[in-house]
Amino acid sequence: MTKQELHIIKIGGNVIDNSENLHHFLKDFTALDGYKILVHGGGKVATQLSETLGIDSKLVDGRRITDIQTLRVVTMVYGGLINKNIVAQLQRFGNNAIGLTGADGNFIRTKKRPVKTIDYGFVGDIDQRSIDPKSIGRLMEAGFTPVFCAITHDGQGQLLNTNADTIASALAVALSELYETTLIYCFEKKGVLQDINDEESLIRDIDPHRYEELKKQQIIHSGMLPKLDNAFTAINCGVKAVIIGKSDELGQLKHKQAFGTRLSNKR
Repeated sequence: MTKQELHIIKIGGNVIDNSENLHHFLKDFTALDGYKILVHGGGKVATQLSETLGIDSKLVDGRRITDIQTLRVVTMVYGGLINKNIVAQLQRFGNNAIGLTGADGNFIRTKKRPVKTIDYGFVGDIDQRSIDPKSIGRLMEAGFTPVFCAITHDGQGQLLNTNADTIASALAVALSELYETTLIYCFEKKGVLQDINDEESLIRDIDPHRYEELKKQQIIHSGMLPKLDNAFTAINCGVKAVIIGKSDELGQLKHKQAFGTRLSNKR
């Protein structure tokens, strides 16, 4: 039996923080055929609100420490303001979206990150049993488009702040059992670039062999390596392909045109 197509798309702060970019992206997202899921983080709004409330944002190696006050802020911003704004705009375009945290429907259950050298606070880590793909599938088959924010829960009544890239990847892996799944990361660059300062140096296709060559030649910017490592892990776990590209070019997918950098096992 042929699996139906599913696109799981993650957007970052560069889209969320710019109302014009977000409007354009959500219009293109709505136009995509087949099942789809949107995953989003928080952009600058959580940091701005924290500052207004006098709450210091603590970062270690670029990762946010989520104490109880920060958890309250990100829950309000991610699960409230940003999520519902996205859902309202999707409804405007005729996309029957439903805004969700991982706690809703028990769709994404995580474990509080254990304290080692650093206590990250109320941060959730995902494992292979975190996602409930069948329930999410039933929601989509009922005509809804899930919009997940970066808040999950531990099943014991505790909300947890969870990396949105990781949520998107875990959703893609879990749902690939039921659907032909493509995972898409939309950010500010055209894709993976040979020269970080040259938008025209886009690498269109990367398979595992090419990836190893690019790493040996130190062509890929170091900040992109974790995203690519996670992408190939997802592909090895059943995801059809991962696309990394610019949010305002998403509309090209509707017309089956090349978009961003495509990662897959196909050479």
